[in-house]
Amino acid sequence: MLFAVAFQEVSWCIVPSSGCLVLCLCLSVFTLLLQSLWVPLEMTRDEPAGRSPEEQGQRGLGFHRLALRLEALSTQVQRLSRERDVTQLTRDDISLLLQSFRKDQQGLARLVERELKRVSQKLDQLSRHQHHHHPHQSHTPSPNDDLRLHTGPNEKCEVPMDRAYPVCAEKVEFLRTRWQSDPCYAFYGVDGTTCSILTYLSQIEDFCPPRLGRNHSALPWHQKPHSYTEKAEIRTTLSPLHGVISNNSGAAVNFIRSRVERMSKRWIQAAVRMRQSSNKTASTQMRVLLYPGALAGSIGQRFEALVERGGPLGELVQWADLSACLTILGHNLTFSTSQQQLHSLVGAAPGRGSCPIQRPLTYDLIYTDYHGLAHLQGAMGLAFLHYQCRFRILDSFGTEPAFNSGSYAHSHGYKTLWGSWGLQPLQYMTMFPHTPDNSFLGFVSEETARDEAREEELEPDTYRKDRIAVVYGKQDYMWQGKSEYVEVISEELETHATVYQPPGLASNLPSFIRNHGLLTQEHFLRLLRRAKVFVGLGFPYEGPAPIEAIALGCVFLQPRFDPPHSSDNNDFYKGKPTTRQISSQHPYVEKYIGKPHVWTVDVTNKTDVRETVRAILRTELKPFTPREFTCEGMLERVRSYIAHQNFCSKSVPTWPPESTLRVHLGPLGQSCVSVCRRSSLVCEPALFPNLNSPAAFARLGIGCSSMEQEVNHLFPSYSPWGRHCGLQQEPLLFSCAGSDPSYRRLCPCRAHLPGQVALCPECL
Repeated sequence: MLFAVAFQEVSWCIVPSSGCLVLCLCLSVFTLLLQSLWVPLEMTRDEPAGRSPEEQGQRGLGFHRLALRLEALSTQVQRLSRERDVTQLTRDDISLLLQSFRKDQQGLARLVERELKRVSQKLDQLSRHQHHHHPHQSHTPSPNDDLRLHTGPNEKCEVPMDRAYPVCAEKVEFLRTRWQSDPCYAFYGVDGTTCSILTYLSQIEDFCPPRLGRNHSALPWHQKPHSYTEKAEIRTTLSPLHGVISNNSGAAVNFIRSRVERMSKRWIQAAVRMRQSSNKTASTQMRVLLYPGALAGSIGQRFEALVERGGPLGELVQWADLSACLTILGHNLTFSTSQQQLHSLVGAAPGRGSCPIQRPLTYDLIYTDYHGLAHLQGAMGLAFLHYQCRFRILDSFGTEPAFNSGSYAHSHGYKTLWGSWGLQPLQYMTMFPHTPDNSFLGFVSEETARDEAREEELEPDTYRKDRIAVVYGKQDYMWQGKSEYVEVISEELETHATVYQPPGLASNLPSFIRNHGLLTQEHFLRLLRRAKVFVGLGFPYEGPAPIEAIALGCVFLQPRFDPPHSSDNNDFYKGKPTTRQISSQHPYVEKYIGKPHVWTVDVTNKTDVRETVRAILRTELKPFTPREFTCEGMLERVRSYIAHQNFCSKSVPTWPPESTLRVHLGPLGQSCVSVCRRSSLVCEPALFPNLNSPAAFARLGIGCSSMEQEVNHLFPSYSPWGRHCGLQQEPLLFSCAGSDPSYRRLCPCRAHLPGQVALCPECL
């Protein structure tokens, strides 16, 4: 019958009647689909167990009715085409036909879905039957083989009701309808049957109890990998890193590679000094994956294009220095900028990332960024949460705890495009010590490599400068509205620029500017070595260049922001997971270095700018680099993080130790960052649990009329109105940042090493 209907449809569709062509094709496709799925009743002797003869007959009758309906519709279309020219068919005629066919559409869809499942089951049975009769045939084992072997062809499975697995039934129902949404389910042996789903949910995910009579072991991706006993010995060579990076390509990776090579001598010298002074026993060598997600996929292509046109290089500086640092510290590195390779490296199952990885994660640490975090989640499925304690996120501007907790951010107005990952805030690693809630990773200030013989020759004149200024801003838009400010400077100093100039386009820079175009890093540093002043235009914010200019003996002149820039009034910071108030282009150098190396001015006040430039010209300065931006400082810091920051265990000792705690009760409306800094200390979020108790308030002589626990990133704190004391209920919300006029924050402060704000004297 179906063959006949199909032949009729094709025959009358051949008639040149373009108005009906779409409808004809639709009917043909549906008919051929049914024809491909239909199996005569006499061929279905091996129906799945439990189906009655009546049910089998009903299926046959359903197909029979649909076939008759298609034949009737076919006849109706032919009659209409004979009665009038097809091109004259009215909209009502077409509508009538579509309404008539639509009545059977839902039934057809349901029937097709049922038959697809039945055909899949039949194929599985045939496959098992064939395997039974041909056991000698070779077969390549796959991870889902064990699961299939556990599910017999006639096995009956019921969804268990077990209080220890409250969502089992819900997950089973979900997979019944969605198991084909991701190929990874079929890879792990799910075929739509309840038995296969229960096997998957008990042996690959842990939402259902172990199947009766099955051996239940740890989930395959939970099992610990083989013990790794290599020691992390300090290396005095970067050759292992050169091989690791050489497997990747592109302008961004070339920048990283060239920076590592240019600075290798300094890293090796620092390694020798560290080896000589260190009396520590070697720690265990870590297997580390470096995955800059911003350089992967389509985002990576856009980033690559910016690199060669004066785009942001700060992140690349960090990746280069982190790579060198971990290599010197003796760890085993893998570096990748390929999203496809990432799936292979973490053992992802084929598909769209809905399923867990196939094996335990072989990396002790994974350094990535926000983009890479999303890529990891898309590759690891359920295993992402299990292993997220091993992630370290390079996050230039920082993520405050209020933005990090997804539910809290959503309900309290802190939700942004970034944040909401629910990591420990210290897992975010910043370029500068913006907020102590995150770990300060930093970078190394680069200096031009000097030949040793020439260094001796130039030593008496090392700090002499030409009367020139170099403007900090490599793209045209950064100069907008700053012409008068730069002109005042040019009256006192020959003014140079390094602005990217697109071929064939005229420059928009003022005529008194000498533009060198986009320079290589080495030539740029040579220019800075000659310059007296490095001039900030107000953007880019908080980059590495001012640190390097100061290290080369320049004075950094920068704009003051009044009012401060923040996510409330500035497009750049809008959407970033921070409430910081940015008082100048580079708050770190303003607060931690200051005069005479850093001068901050009101750029709209020409007199102030002119007098400041003249004062700078009267000043003789030596190059200055804070210890935290030297090779030794970064090695010291990263080594301490790896040794002491363990977010995967609750039994590790507190670090920094409790002995470093200095408890301060701040004034109304001040954050703990400000409270501690006022006493030349730094807020230490790891010590919040040590003062989150009634005893801490009592020791400060505070009489609390009430004591409540609350989910609030400002707690622990004290409210004078009513003498209410609040304790923190959610550890992820312990926050050095955050202030409110109604609260006096209870703050954990500690001392820090000179020039190394991330570490305390007892931390090493």
